[in-house]
Amino acid sequence: MEDYGSGFEAEPGLDEGSIVARAQDGDLRAFEHLVNSYQGRLFRLAYRMLNDRGDAEDVVQEALTASWRGLARLQDVQAFGGWVYRLATNRCLDVLRKRSTRTEHITDPQDILSISTDGAGSDQLSDPAYAAERTARDDGLTAVLNTLPPEQRACWLLREMHGRSYAEIGATLKISPTAVRGRLARARIQIAEGMNEWR
Repeated sequence: MEDYGSGFEAEPGLDEGSIVARAQDGDLRAFEHLVNSYQGRLFRLAYRMLNDRGDAEDVVQEALTASWRGLARLQDVQAFGGWVYRLATNRCLDVLRKRSTRTEHITDPQDILSISTDGAGSDQLSDPAYAAERTARDDGLTAVLNTLPPEQRACWLLREMHGRSYAEIGATLKISPTAVRGRLARARIQIAEGMNEWR
């Protein structure tokens, strides 16, 4: 038996759809496994969208709570990932619409470093020069992302940092895959120009 954490055990090779089905049947440990699987990814998305740790945590909590409440109505258990990303993204867009026109910036470089070190080895993370360069690069990316319209930012983050398909992004933002491609193209141009010094 493979242990999925929090006391949830599943047969080897049990796919996510089966775990979702168990959660729909009221298995809280199965749902906790889903929460553990998606919580970090959704937080990274929300943090990059909102540039505020508290708001990002709230968005993730709200999205996961809404997913639990709506889980019984999810007809395709294989669509859970796209659905929970859609819930989080739409909540991010709601927060951005409600904010005043002032731009919020991340002030603590450790906040950025802590959410963007997934691909770095332990030797790199302990190297002060690497950490400083990565923090500066992430500050630059954050500044460029802040200049993008919210839905363009969402398109770029969902595609480039979370690997979502054009169809999934389109469903999330209620636009066509062609419109997703257009927004991505514009976002990539702006980000490439803004990140020129890091090439």
